[in-house]
Amino acid sequence: MAANRSAGRNIHLYDANDPDTELGGLILTNGVTNANFYSRVEIICLFDQVYTLRDEAGTTTVRSSQATTTLSRRVGSVAVTDEVPLLRTVSWQTGTRLITFRDSVPERDLRCVITGKPALRAEYGIWWGFQSAHIFPLAYEEHWNEHNYGRWVTVPPATESVGTINSVQNGMLLDNTIHMLFDLYAVSINPYDNYKIICFGPDGEGIVGGHLDQRFLNDPHRPVDQLLRWHFRQAVLSNVKGAGEPAVEVDFPPGSDMMGEIMKGPMAAERMEFELFSRLPVQ
Repeated sequence: MAANRSAGRNIHLYDANDPDTELGGLILTNGVTNANFYSRVEIICLFDQVYTLRDEAGTTTVRSSQATTTLSRRVGSVAVTDEVPLLRTVSWQTGTRLITFRDSVPERDLRCVITGKPALRAEYGIWWGFQSAHIFPLAYEEHWNEHNYGRWVTVPPATESVGTINSVQNGMLLDNTIHMLFDLYAVSINPYDNYKIICFGPDGEGIVGGHLDQRFLNDPHRPVDQLLRWHFRQAVLSNVKGAGEPAVEVDFPPGSDMMGEIMKGPMAAERMEFELFSRLPVQ
């Protein structure tokens, strides 16, 4: 069953000229300021002139570090982008092409870069509870190559055939739970706002409003900003635009009809293609 990303929203966005149609919205969490609320609006909306956000009382919301309050927001006449985020679910890839990626990411990070939780047995090469996560998903390598996203990578893999998508700069070490939330666009990093950690729903991990630490940001092999921006944009489109994209089911216990559940859910063909790629070894 697909979850409704808009459930529990307490910020709602409307066109001032069409107050009956919701353009989007979000669930208010710690660290959501007026400035980064504007940044989300500018991803999902298209403006041909200067615009302002106003609350239901008509008071203008000024771009600032002030915390956003739980009110409906209205904008001047506006159109919503037709950009659709890439469907994404939890990544399961294995295979020889990923060996370097899965070695170099944990050796660089030594901990979950979002929670700060250390890998206590890192010196022994033991990474239980942690996973090397792709920022841009490996399942869309063809899309990556077509749009030349590899141009952003300055530290390519040692072996060219591995592909630039498997550069250490397209990866982060994450706690297993955070990895799932990151893959589902429920958690992201906003490089426009001092690398603030953003949750698009209730925060059960105590991470929202924090920032990536400076040690990580000073590492010349860390993820490039362009890829962090790409993920943040995808997360905003998935969670803030309109009613939000369906959040697909990822819990398939042994014995469950995984294929049947996928075929009954949203975007079945795209999801099936993603799942098949994600579960086959990448040679």
